[in-house]
Amino acid sequence: MSSTYIQKYLADRSSDDIHLAIIGLGYVGLPLAIEFGKKFKVLGFDINNTRVEELTRGEDSTLEANLDDLKKVIELAKQGNSGLSFSSDREALKKCNIYIVTVPTPINQFKSPDLMPLIKASEMLGKVLSRGDIVIYESTVYPGCTEEDCVPVLEKSSGLKFNQDFYIGYSPERINPGDKVNTLTTIKKVTSGSTPEIADMVNELYSAIVTAGTHKAPSIKVAEASKAIENAQRDVNISFVNELALIFDKIGIDTNDVLDAAGTKWNFLKYKPGLVGGHCIGVDPYYLAHKAESLGYHPEVILSGRRVNDNMAQFVANKVIKLMIRKDHKINGERALILGFTFKENCPDFRNTKVVDIYKELEQFGLKVDIYDPWIDTHEAKNEYGVDVLNQLQSDEPYDAIVAAVSHDEFKEFDFNKYTKQNSVIFDIKGTLDRNMVDARL
Repeated sequence: MSSTYIQKYLADRSSDDIHLAIIGLGYVGLPLAIEFGKKFKVLGFDINNTRVEELTRGEDSTLEANLDDLKKVIELAKQGNSGLSFSSDREALKKCNIYIVTVPTPINQFKSPDLMPLIKASEMLGKVLSRGDIVIYESTVYPGCTEEDCVPVLEKSSGLKFNQDFYIGYSPERINPGDKVNTLTTIKKVTSGSTPEIADMVNELYSAIVTAGTHKAPSIKVAEASKAIENAQRDVNISFVNELALIFDKIGIDTNDVLDAAGTKWNFLKYKPGLVGGHCIGVDPYYLAHKAESLGYHPEVILSGRRVNDNMAQFVANKVIKLMIRKDHKINGERALILGFTFKENCPDFRNTKVVDIYKELEQFGLKVDIYDPWIDTHEAKNEYGVDVLNQLQSDEPYDAIVAAVSHDEFKEFDFNKYTKQNSVIFDIKGTLDRNMVDARL
């Protein structure tokens, strides 16, 4: 490549080429590995050997990869100059000189940041780092985390000196699972580095694959903060309309009707009420709040929005029960069906899904609840949440209540008449069903 900063990086280190390692091959890491594999030598690394074997065969259970592209870069690797290979062997990482970390950054049961995956990845990389190597983090964190939490681990594990022997970068991921339009290459990429020269290098590296362009942030903390507020802003906006839904339910008017009317003004932001789950929006605000509280500031707006959004599943379940009582259902022992378990439509990703909260609430009222989702890996759902999700309905027996939780395309053809009784309750969370056939919608 005729790349100024990449060439300088290679010349300074007497290297022949860039050899990237992508750490973590989930929804973020795999698309990144494929795109970089078109230009550079790339090692896709994951501690899950089953995942590595699947990808080596050219298969992807997350459905994020373009399988033709995946197979092409696997074939390129066999030819030598670029391409993508996979491994779960830590020894294979030693041949790389740039490492991109895409491991998850969840929250714990107390809604505090769980940095263990990030720390473990940093410890592992510290053991394979050589002088001149660069570690780039993409995992969502609070401002300061990369330099204050990850760098000391890298130094301790490697015995090398930060910004003298090795360097770091930060470029927050912006992957939207299930979205085939707004993809890695078409979303502008924020980049940063631990020195001005490394910032230029990191920026040019991503520029090689992101056609939408890049934005070089003035510091790593700025880049970290930019990602945190992207999702916190969306979370607060959704919490506002969710609170409106709670108010309008008491008034007895339809929230979507109100939004349609208000949306006729050019500057009204037409957010929709709903469940807020997933790997980002329902998690990232807690990272920002954690940092704020560590500095002595209690964030009122961010946390109030989180409380509203976290309580929406309980509201849905309670509303369903009230509607059933009005229709003379005895509740205890009656049957309910939840359509969808993922956190969004047409995607198998169920990380931090709030549908499980509806399931648990309805069960506590005494209902027998089935969950139907054709997109789900049922074994993974069972392992993660302890619930049985059906890939197909096992009988034609009607239900006393149906909650349309996720608007998968398959549910557009769902025969509600077949699976309901005369007095059954239908609750539409997404507001996509014919309003004349539902008892209520969010």
